[in-house]
Amino acid sequence: MRVGITGHRGLSSEVERDVRRALVEAVSAYDAAELVGVSCIADGPDAWFAQAVLDHGGRIEVVLPAEQYRADLPDWHHPTYDELLRQGTEVHRTGLDGSGSHAHMAGSELLVDLVDVLLAVWDGQPARGYGGTADVVTYAESKGVPVRVLWPEGATRD
Repeated sequence: MRVGITGHRGLSSEVERDVRRALVEAVSAYDAAELVGVSCIADGPDAWFAQAVLDHGGRIEVVLPAEQYRADLPDWHHPTYDELLRQGTEVHRTGLDGSGSHAHMAGSELLVDLVDVLLAVWDGQPARGYGGTADVVTYAESKGVPVRVLWPEGATRD
């Protein structure tokens, strides 16, 4: 079973706690021997999901939206990113060099095209910029990929 992730970054610590719990529960429902998590491994839900898959005994594949993608992530996330990338059994690249909203959407489209189901840490609101979580959900739905939304009841984003 190939499971992908998309989701909002920059969540409050309270929402983060609830989302991490929901991701662990979602991942635990899959047979570890057959689970492949597909993630862009950005800070937030992407990395939390990838780690939950590994902790469950599954394997991860990484999608790189752009060759310069890592440089656009927060410096504090680089060690986690590097470790998850090292543990990836396969790396999928869009072929783009510069990182930005178009590369992020291209990476998300590649990710969706690789998976059987998409987990979405999504508040149900429109994307705040091109390539946001709502755009990824819309793309998945247009491709017939089932989407499972994980969002704590009553939670909000800043």
